[in-house]
Amino acid sequence: MPKLSLLERARPHRPIHMLDAAARGCRVGPGIPALVTGGNYDPGVSSRSSDSSGYSSAAGRLRARDLDRVAVRTRLDAAYEEGQLGADEYHDRSDRAAAAKTLGELQRLVGDLQETNAVPLVSEAAVARRATGKRYPVGTRAGTADRAAACALLDAGLADGQLTAADHRALTELAGEARTLVELAELTDDLQRSAGAPADPRPPRSYRGQLFAVALVVVTVAAVVGGFTLTHRDAEAAKVAAAAVADLGVITPKVVPLPQLFTTEGLTLFREQYRAKFGDTLVDDLNLYPTWASITRVPQPNRSVRFDYRGGFQQSGAVESRRSGSGTVDLAMLDIPAIMRLAADAPKLLQVDQGAISLIEYQFGDGVPVVSIFVSNEFKESGHLTATPAGAVIRAYPFRR
Repeated sequence: MPKLSLLERARPHRPIHMLDAAARGCRVGPGIPALVTGGNYDPGVSSRSSDSSGYSSAAGRLRARDLDRVAVRTRLDAAYEEGQLGADEYHDRSDRAAAAKTLGELQRLVGDLQETNAVPLVSEAAVARRATGKRYPVGTRAGTADRAAACALLDAGLADGQLTAADHRALTELAGEARTLVELAELTDDLQRSAGAPADPRPPRSYRGQLFAVALVVVTVAAVVGGFTLTHRDAEAAKVAAAAVADLGVITPKVVPLPQLFTTEGLTLFREQYRAKFGDTLVDDLNLYPTWASITRVPQPNRSVRFDYRGGFQQSGAVESRRSGSGTVDLAMLDIPAIMRLAADAPKLLQVDQGAISLIEYQFGDGVPVVSIFVSNEFKESGHLTATPAGAVIRAYPFRR
C-alpha cells in the first residue's frame, strides 16, 4: 500500500483498501466480526505464535482469509479516526495486515487497541472439534474420495484468499500423491472451513470390542462343553461345541476389474480419476494401452515425472529434467466419444485387415495438441493416423502392401 505524503496525511481521507475490499465483494463495516483484544503490538515481531493474541495456538495458526484481513484493516481505520494510531503507525499496521498469512499475525496488529463487543474470527470450539476429528491411526490409507475432498478444501482456500496460487498448486500436487489420511490432514489443518466444506474422513472402525465378545463366547462355550464331556463323556458334546461357536463368515476377496481404456466409459473414468488424483487435467504426454496407461506430468518447471495407471496411479520413475521443446496438453480438451468413434473406424481407414488398436497417444506436436491412433494385426501389418482432440483426422498413414 503506498505511503501518503505529509499533505495527504493532514487531509481527511477514506482508506484506499476499503475500495479494494468493495471491489472484491467483501463487506466493510458493522457486519465484519472484530478480533478479541488482549495482546500487545510489536512491529519488530512477525511470529505465528498466538500465546498473547486471545487465541489458542491452534486457532492462531489458521490461515487468514481476505475477509479477515479486511476486518482487521477496517478496525485499524476506526482506531486511526479515533486517534489511537498515528498516521505512520496506521500505515505500517495496514501494510502488515494486507500481508498477514495467519489469524495470529492479524491479532497482533489489533491486540492493543480499544475494542467493544469483540468476537473472535474463528470459534475455538470449532477448532477443537477439528483437532479431535483429525486423530487418525498412523498408516490409515486415504482413498480417491478423501483426496478429492482435500483438493476441494484447497480450492476453497485459494478462492477466499487463504492460499496463494503457488501454495495451492504445491499443496494440490501433494494431496494427489498422499497415501494416508494423516498426510492429507497435515495439508489442510491450517485452513479455515465454511459450513458447507467436506467433512473429515471417519477414522477406521475398530473391531476389537466385537472380537473380544466373540472370544468370550468361545471361551464360555468351551468351558461348558469341557464340563459336559468330563461328566457325561458324551460323543454329542463335540457337535454342541461346533454349533455354539460364532460364525465369523467367509471373507470373499474383492476382484477389481482392469480399466478398458479403449472405450468411452473407460477413458472418461480415467480422466475423472486423474482429476481427483492430481487436481487438474494437464499432462506432458499420455500413452493409452487397452488396460493401462503411462502419463508424464510436470511437477515443477523444467522437471517431469512418469506415472503408470492400472485402475490407480503409481509413480514409475524418478523426477527428471524435462525434454526441451515439450508442451503441455489438457485432457479436458478431448472429445472422448469422437475419439472412440475414430478409433473404431481406424482399422478400415488404415487398411489393416483384422486390425486392432494397439496404442493411443496424446501429446503436443507441431505447436498443437495431437491425438495419434496406432493399429496393428497378428501379421505385423500396421498403420497410424493423427487427429485433433475433437476427433478430426489430420493425416493418415495406411498400411502399404
